[in-house]
Amino acid sequence: MPSENDAALRALLPREAAARLQSLRLSDGVATLVLDASGLGAAERAGLEIGARKALERESDIAEVRVALMAERDGPAKPAPRILAVGSGKGGVGKSTLSTNLAVALARRGIKVGLVDADIYGPSQARLLGTEGTKALAHDKKLVPVATRWGVPVLSMGHLIEPGQAMAWRGPMAAGALTQLLEAHWEEAEVLVVDLPPGTGDVQLTMLQKFKPAGAVIVTTPQDLALIDATRAIELFTKGGVPIVGLVENMAGYVCPHCGEESDPFGHGGGETSARGLGIDFLGRIPLDIAIRRQSDAGEPPAAGDGPQAEAFAALAARVADWLAAPSDRAAGAA
Repeated sequence: MPSENDAALRALLPREAAARLQSLRLSDGVATLVLDASGLGAAERAGLEIGARKALERESDIAEVRVALMAERDGPAKPAPRILAVGSGKGGVGKSTLSTNLAVALARRGIKVGLVDADIYGPSQARLLGTEGTKALAHDKKLVPVATRWGVPVLSMGHLIEPGQAMAWRGPMAAGALTQLLEAHWEEAEVLVVDLPPGTGDVQLTMLQKFKPAGAVIVTTPQDLALIDATRAIELFTKGGVPIVGLVENMAGYVCPHCGEESDPFGHGGGETSARGLGIDFLGRIPLDIAIRRQSDAGEPPAAGDGPQAEAFAALAARVADWLAAPSDRAAGAA
């Protein structure tokens, strides 16, 4: 294997990655690259990283590849991305899967989206976006988001700790972790989708105090208990002056893959009825579908493909994109 100063190490890289290489270090089987991604869009940045990573991973002497993408700023600093919080009053309603696919569906509409996994104690976005085992790097004391194949850079505690490691942290430590994730190098993002933990605890309060979202999407299932808890989440955001984009009814309806019969194991229409009663928009329904579960577990977001699952997430993203594009006075008036 060539030394870290040998040109042969650079020769392993694809042509574009080699041309944009700022530094390449090999130590104890770990190759660390810094690539100049100036002028590239989200998909091109992802392709640049993936190409460099795959080229070096083929070498038997390289056990791990770490890639940092940096971009020079031209002209005035870009405005901070708008934060779109995705919350729920309770766990088990599919909030993280919905956050992933909403981000991917927004990216497919041409919006530059980043995804923050703010579920500090139970991070799942590394799995959902197929980036497990990738460690986040830092530049200028700030984390660098991890690129994905879907054009949605992501940061999660899953990129900072060992798989399966328990996060036995008190509230202030979790709040500090959230701050690190949100103050990372998100300069290229226009919108940050933030997958919040369930409930109304320390992470939510820290966000309201330090990183006030532009809006909040609330996720529920049709069953009464989930709707009651969703109402609590709505109240928290409303009291914090955060506009409610609307409510999504997840796991709504199930079609048997064998007989084709449709059933509603969690009930039907509760989300839409509740949204109407609360005076907020109903953003749509996402079906209870085993294909969503299988693809999510495999790190292949359904929103990136075709079929009814992708269409459901695309319809949701269209509603959210319309809200984001609305005049600021309209969005502010929703609080």
